Amino acid sequence: LPPPVGSGTMSWKRCAGCGGKIADRFLLYAMDSYWHSRCLKCSCCQAQLGEIGTSCYTKSGMILCRNDYIRLFGNSGACSACGQSIPASELVMRAQGNVYHLKCFTCSTCRNRLVPGDRFHYINGSLFCEHDRPTALINGHLNSLQTNPLLPDQKVNACFNVSECK
Repeated sequence: LPPPVGSGTMSWKRCAGCGGKIADRFLLYAMDSYWHSRCLKCSCCQAQLGEIGTSCYTKSGMILCRNDYIRLFGNSGACSACGQSIPASELVMRAQGNVYHLKCFTCSTCRNRLVPGDRFHYINGSLFCEHDRPTALINGHLNSLQTNPLLPDQKVNACFNVSECK
């Protein structure tokens, strides 16, 4: 909970966003600071966070709305392959809503890294390069695919630098 706001002139709060005095009827308290409602914005989409919900996310100096946090860092902020945290300044790869370190975005069979421009298949949570998809289907993945439909092949478009979302 935020510290109480008094009513005297000594009780003016300074906005963590713009540094100005907060004389507005409403103010926000987030990350141990007070904010004008217009100043607490998502670093990526610039949405005013007080208008879109009651929570915000922060990572590596960025303030994010829920949608952008999940888009950038996945549900957990961790790599879907190794489970380790992904720093905000690191390039990442994405597939089916999952986020990966560049080094972890590899074919499950040959372990070769998938790079922008490569075609890949995402099958039951595993990545396969275009060359290894038929081998993977023949060597035991076919039974599990009968209950989970095969997702169409995809193309790796590009890496996304999280620090460039501002």
